[in-house]
Amino acid sequence: MLAMTLCNTWKGDVESLVRALSLIDDLGPDERLGLRGLPLRLAHIEAGQDIVRQGEDPVESCLLIDGFVCRYKTLSRGQRQILSFHFPGEIPDLQSLRLKLMDHSLGALVASRVAFIAHEAIDALVRQSPGVQRALWKATLVDASIFREWLAGVGRRSAYERTAHLFCEMFVRMKLLGLAPAKSFHLPITQHDIADALGLSAVHVNRTLQDLRRDGLIATRGRYFSVEDWTRLRAVADFDPLYLHLRTPFCPDLA
Repeated sequence: MLAMTLCNTWKGDVESLVRALSLIDDLGPDERLGLRGLPLRLAHIEAGQDIVRQGEDPVESCLLIDGFVCRYKTLSRGQRQILSFHFPGEIPDLQSLRLKLMDHSLGALVASRVAFIAHEAIDALVRQSPGVQRALWKATLVDASIFREWLAGVGRRSAYERTAHLFCEMFVRMKLLGLAPAKSFHLPITQHDIADALGLSAVHVNRTLQDLRRDGLIATRGRYFSVEDWTRLRAVADFDPLYLHLRTPFCPDLA
């Protein structure tokens, strides 16, 4: 059972959404005010629990406030393929606003706090605010761009390259959202999660992480990671943040 609490919107619950959308689009005062006025239904989700499942017809979309979630599909043989990772401020099931049935599931990788926003409320806001409509549409387009990059990685990059690329992407996204001080970040996922995202075995992921550490590109301590050599890591991964469609160039402060 989901632990849910009905509440009124308060600024802290949607500020991460405003920040995330501001990275890809120019939000004016009216758009920010409209987003902050969305009515929320808060829920606490346990690690490993689904937020919405494939085949369901949701009437709400989910804003991640705290925690870490993933989109995934489960094959008939029980194998899981993670399609994307999501951070606070993102609405990973926004497409359910227009698509009747979910074609994948959304689950929490760690204990998370989410806010459900009724589709009716989102529709009402986008009807009165073309700027919000533009920003949300752009967010779904950026999601599609990330899917394309992941597909190219699984299809054409080596295990070493695609693992490096995943860490580049996670670092950039977390840095921009204020979740990665300096060169370090907490990525609360297991090697099995990484394997399911990259189409590798957990054993292969373990060996690849050892190689990245041995080569001085990353350092790890439990689920804490640090970028030891951003220039080389980016080169190994062939990482170009163009596909994230940021409003301003990404220049990491690795002091």
